[in-house]
Amino acid sequence: MLLEGIFLPLTTPFYPDGRLYLRKLEANVDRYSKTPAAGLLVCGRIGEPDALTDAERLEVLETAIGAAAKEKVMIAGVGRESVLATMLLTDAAAAVGYDAIAVKGPAFSADMSMRAELLTYFRAVADRSPLAMVLVSTIERPLAIEVIGELAGHANVIGVIDDRVTEDRMTRLRENTARVSREVEVTNVFAAVTARMRKGTEGGGAGNFVSAASLGSGEAALAVPAPRPALKTRSKRVGFQVLAGSTGSMLPGWRWGATGAAPRLGACAPQACCEVWQAFKDGDLWLAEEKQMRVLAIGERVEGWSGVAAIKHACDFNGYFGGRPRLPLIALTAEQQAALEREMAGLRN
Repeated sequence: MLLEGIFLPLTTPFYPDGRLYLRKLEANVDRYSKTPAAGLLVCGRIGEPDALTDAERLEVLETAIGAAAKEKVMIAGVGRESVLATMLLTDAAAAVGYDAIAVKGPAFSADMSMRAELLTYFRAVADRSPLAMVLVSTIERPLAIEVIGELAGHANVIGVIDDRVTEDRMTRLRENTARVSREVEVTNVFAAVTARMRKGTEGGGAGNFVSAASLGSGEAALAVPAPRPALKTRSKRVGFQVLAGSTGSMLPGWRWGATGAAPRLGACAPQACCEVWQAFKDGDLWLAEEKQMRVLAIGERVEGWSGVAAIKHACDFNGYFGGRPRLPLIALTAEQQAALEREMAGLRN
């Protein structure tokens, strides 16, 4: 699976009483599907996954992929504290058509005295997973370079979403994963091929029927579906793929070798983040720098200030459904909301 471009992390909307508001989730995914983003990250960090029951997480995963455009790469956040719980979510994600899973480490991820247990956790999931795995390294649960390097050799581990992208860390990541080289399936314009795109070309297309009568034979015949044209693809060779996990590390990360980003600001300002990527891909580094500076200050504030509550209010302000976070997280105060809206004024969709 190709991980290239902007991957938008989804928030999870709730009713005021805390129940899932799935209609709002559908509306968000439908709007995100119209952006130039390469894919969507469901039940990632800002989706409040640890505040959801397993049944609720399954509902969110099913709802999101049901509303997503088939061209969007869909990544399911499935990390739990045990291999068994993680695999149950992984199997469910595979059953509804996700393209990859994103797995953060258990609570002891930063404890290097438990390195063997950490490697066992990821390898056990990767061995059994029907989907490609993307590692997740956060500030709270960081993965050491050596751990990522060891896991990168697994055939099912294709990349990492890393919150701590720096020049030194990217250099060490390249050194530790230099041996990785894989071929991935892409379209004629070198975009990722998703599971739903393949499924759409299997068999006939609904509603496209050919009968003997329509061909002028004068004889009655059963209607049969007309075959859809086969999906034309090619292959592309990639290494171990790195997605920058924060807005501030997007452009620097791409210069150091990252293949894309999953910025939390993308939930409330997807177009602004995609414009940075497009300018970089076009080779216009001056424009990319200008657009990166445009999102940098608000990105740092939203991603580090009040976390999920700030991102959700920014979504509301910018035409997406955010709402309140689930308790014990609390919404922003009126003063905080006003300050955030002033910051977001230049990023209106």
